Amino acid sequence: MALLMGLTGGALQAQQLNNENLLVTVPQGFKLGFKDSKNGLIMQEFVPAAETVENWTEMVTIQVFLSRKNLEPSQFFALMQKQWADACKGSTATSVATGKVNGYESASLLLRCPLLASTGKPETTMLKAIKGNDSFYVVQSAVRSVPTPERLETMKKYIESVSVCDSRLPSRPCPTVK
Repeated sequence: MALLMGLTGGALQAQQLNNENLLVTVPQGFKLGFKDSKNGLIMQEFVPAAETVENWTEMVTIQVFLSRKNLEPSQFFALMQKQWADACKGSTATSVATGKVNGYESASLLLRCPLLASTGKPETTMLKAIKGNDSFYVVQSAVRSVPTPERLETMKKYIESVSVCDSRLPSRPCPTVK
């Protein structure tokens, strides 16, 4: 099972993480707007404190596919690109990065939609998928706008900060949670 760091609003006491863990923080000023856990998927959506998951300008989505060691970032993103293209005419997908993060296979993807039919707004999202030894992890940062280059850079830095660690593997150490 993965521990989602930062989801307790920073109220964690110093402790050691055990086993495989998703390392992600919730942006300051965001609140948990939705959570669900079923069929081996843990999902949480965070939005700015004054917004809802039904009406948001920014959203961070965290998904943990428990025990899905067979998923690959490239396969997952191929499915995401198809769903995105089906939902948004004129959408584009751009690979941001591929490689290893703390020894785990990882990829990042930028999806842009000029006008999402379901909302009547443009939407841009950057995702990172990490293939863990125990589970498969996806973190997404989205905005319902055409982001400025500065906003895109902020999204990229956030996505780049996402990682996975494993206390059982000295080559993939976990930090002490403070």
